[in-house]
Amino acid sequence: MDLRDRLAQNRSGAAETGPDPMAELRARVHTALIEELGPQLLDSSAEAPEELRIRVRADIRGRLAAERGLSVAERDTLLEDLTDDVLGNGPIERLLADDTITEVMINGPHDVWIERAGRISRSSVRFADDDHLRRIINKIVNQIGRRVDESSPMVDARLPDGSRVNAVLPPVSLSGPLMTIRKFGRDRLTMSDMVRLGTLTDEAVEFLDACLHAKLNVLISGGTGSGKTTMLNALSASIPDSERIVTIEDAAELKLDQAHVLRLEARPPNIEGEGEIRIRDLVRNSLRMRPDRIIVGEVRGAEALDMLQAMNTGHDGSLCTVHANSTRDALARIETMVLMAGFDLPVKAIRQQVASALDLIVHLDRLPDGARRVMAVTEVLRMEGDIVTLQDLFTYDVHAGGATIASKGGLRPTGLRPAFLHKFELRDVTPPVSVAGPAAFGAPMPRSLRG
Repeated sequence: MDLRDRLAQNRSGAAETGPDPMAELRARVHTALIEELGPQLLDSSAEAPEELRIRVRADIRGRLAAERGLSVAERDTLLEDLTDDVLGNGPIERLLADDTITEVMINGPHDVWIERAGRISRSSVRFADDDHLRRIINKIVNQIGRRVDESSPMVDARLPDGSRVNAVLPPVSLSGPLMTIRKFGRDRLTMSDMVRLGTLTDEAVEFLDACLHAKLNVLISGGTGSGKTTMLNALSASIPDSERIVTIEDAAELKLDQAHVLRLEARPPNIEGEGEIRIRDLVRNSLRMRPDRIIVGEVRGAEALDMLQAMNTGHDGSLCTVHANSTRDALARIETMVLMAGFDLPVKAIRQQVASALDLIVHLDRLPDGARRVMAVTEVLRMEGDIVTLQDLFTYDVHAGGATIASKGGLRPTGLRPAFLHKFELRDVTPPVSVAGPAAFGAPMPRSLRG
């Protein structure tokens, strides 16, 4: 079978999930390019990106011209594929460039899935073989100084645009190299965008904006892929430009536009198992950096205790996210993570810390049709006995406006008056009428609401 026949087979439906018949040619040209241009490819300062791209494409054209049995169209296809391999992220480069795709799931070299508009479907994209996929994984993780191999077969990394990458190799993976990429949008969504998409309402946006200006401590909760980081990014736009902000993340994703932002990122252990810097270490260190606010991308371990203590010691207006299925479950998760710190603290003492530190929980969910919605905006009240009491200020009404589809409902104020309105008064922030009533500061606040 000549090259023309193998390319035809490569594009046929019968071969869609099988090995790439052009793998040998691709690997041979790719290896030759790396051997010749390796130093220039690794040294970003050696040559301008556009000049390097022109040089690589010219080299590939020359090598493909020597191959017999290829048409012009086939050479053009191989040219683009090999250019993506050498300078980009291989076969998935075009998926990453598609703004409508939110997730890329690689279940092996011949099985690539994508998520678009909340729906998962199989892609026709594939890698030549396991080695091809491993090369792309190594290229991605090497960009930020991390590694993945048989001795350390799992890694979290990120692309230059902030997209989150997770890779798993054998022997942990029994089905070959795996990679999942949560794409980060090129343009950060604003609160206005979220209103347009139906995630929030104008009333809720006005309220949350006031809460950020009043320096309330906010916890954003939700399941995987529910839009917690997107919400955190959008909320952060309400922070005044004059404040000093420290962001702490496992893999840097947040994009803040304020002038005084310090970004910290955790570091995994090196090949000797040393040099690890945990989120908890960064939270502790941030307290010595004179922050006005601390933003933790995701609380997932013992750093929950340090975060609560920071909120309770003058760092008002801090924000963080947590995986949870409901607002009540978010508090239970925080409680469990505090216990992971290794201190033998009574459960009641932990709950008192939680009730004192947190003011507000914003809970998101991804509905069956893929739509992301804020399901509740809930106030954290005081302790009653051994229980932290909660009060919903906004809740999602599935049947709002006569909707028959869950995602067509709406977020509605409950009409309950928040107990933290005195914090608005201290910061000279006018609370929205939707939650405070038409005369929020016109009459003395009941003693019961002052906490």
